[in-house]
Amino acid sequence: MDMAKKLDARRAKLKREFTKNRGYWSELWEDVLDLSPDYFEAYKDLSSVPWKSGTLAPKVKEFVYVAIDAATTHLYNKGTRIHIANALRHGATKDELMEVLMIASVLGIHTMTDSLPIMMDVLKEAGKDPNLAARKLTAKQKAIKEEFVKNRGFWPAVFEPILHLAPDYFKAYTDLSSAPWKVGALEPKVRELLYVAIDASTTHLYNAGTKTHMANAVKYGATAEEIMEVLMLTSVLGIHTITESVPILVEELTKQEEEKGS
Repeated sequence: MDMAKKLDARRAKLKREFTKNRGYWSELWEDVLDLSPDYFEAYKDLSSVPWKSGTLAPKVKEFVYVAIDAATTHLYNKGTRIHIANALRHGATKDELMEVLMIASVLGIHTMTDSLPIMMDVLKEAGKDPNLAARKLTAKQKAIKEEFVKNRGFWPAVFEPILHLAPDYFKAYTDLSSAPWKVGALEPKVRELLYVAIDASTTHLYNAGTKTHMANAVKYGATAEEIMEVLMLTSVLGIHTITESVPILVEELTKQEEEKGS
């Protein structure tokens, strides 16, 4: 067998293995496989680990991919489409997938949770500390806090400044973030694992939220293996450098060849 045929046979084998391990094939991989079968094989092996030895149901694995691709810090629509289709093929319902998207959509609250501690430090340094710890909650604020805890099952201290300084905003956020918990299509453990995924994603890396939602997931029965599996699934997000950029490389190489031939 000559080298070209041998290489083609290897590519075909890698494509079969990826499809078997991951359960799908996309044209996104064609150029990668063509240009660098060595790299493609390494990615195939890495991304297949949680699919070959994991404990989460296939549709939950796909929920993780949907959440991290659809998160506002990434918005990788090609991947979102692929993994929504995969999840549906694995038996997911429209309510479950809508809930996944609702969970991912609240990522913007981290503007508050990361910035308010800075604001409190600035005010304190300027001699304008609002001394929230000494303030008593109004009846309205108490009701908002109780509703959040009832709906979400936890209370982080970082929410205190929002509750004190912008109760109407926090009430609206409570209603928004509680929506998936009221739908009830996903079990609580899965919801918390999805929060872990979007917070631990390479494009976000919000450690405070990751810790909070890992603790919540454990409270709802998540195991070390399940949390580790979510992190493994999430960790391969960097492959989108390849899937977005290799087609550009191919286009430019083609353009260069055409210019040489003209």
